[in-house]
Amino acid sequence: MQSSLYVSLSSQIALERRLTTLADNVANANTTGFRATEVKFNEVLANTGSTDVSFVDQGQDYLTTANGGLKSTGSQFDFAIRGDAWFMIETPTGNMLTRDGRFTLTATGELVNVDGHPVLDPGEAPIQLDPDGEPPKAGRDGGLTQDGFRRGAIGLFSADFTDGFARKASLGIVPTIPPEPVLDADSAGLVQGYIENSNVNAMAEMSRLIMISRAFENISAMTRATEDVFKEAIRTLGSGR
Repeated sequence: MQSSLYVSLSSQIALERRLTTLADNVANANTTGFRATEVKFNEVLANTGSTDVSFVDQGQDYLTTANGGLKSTGSQFDFAIRGDAWFMIETPTGNMLTRDGRFTLTATGELVNVDGHPVLDPGEAPIQLDPDGEPPKAGRDGGLTQDGFRRGAIGLFSADFTDGFARKASLGIVPTIPPEPVLDADSAGLVQGYIENSNVNAMAEMSRLIMISRAFENISAMTRATEDVFKEAIRTLGSGR
């Protein structure tokens, strides 16, 4: 009987984690460059002495790889990535990856993101442009030209999230495994004058949110029923009947 309570508890913990990720996905359905989080759960077997009991672990987060749709802005300082790659941004607490390509140029010619942090080139150095030059033109490989001269390049980076990651700031991702610069422009390329929408399917996520909420409620009801049976058994045994 106690095993059933432990199984229910493990299910509630897993469902609560899934509810948290789904709620975060729905909240960011309209956030530029947002990548949805999914959770992978595994079965855990435990030997209780008489039989094996199957539990569910707490799950492991992973990012969905689907690209969001591209939205034309017409701004030469807006960029999107086609393919599986990321921009790298320098912050006071370390570098982070992002798919949010809404950049601007400072008065001193430094290319920065919406939070004012430097955008980095393939060598992880800040990008310096001519503040008095014409708006830069970007190539698929990230190269930036002004007035007919190459001034730098926006770095595109590939990342392996299999060992885990952490979300940072509003749209930052920090993978456990250090990212590498993309050397093949055929696998991922830069598009100028566009931004990437969130890859969250809001309707699908809302449906999942409702289903998991109901599952959580059903397991809670089953747990309460099991506890009532357990209490009644204790009272019966304690009275000597």
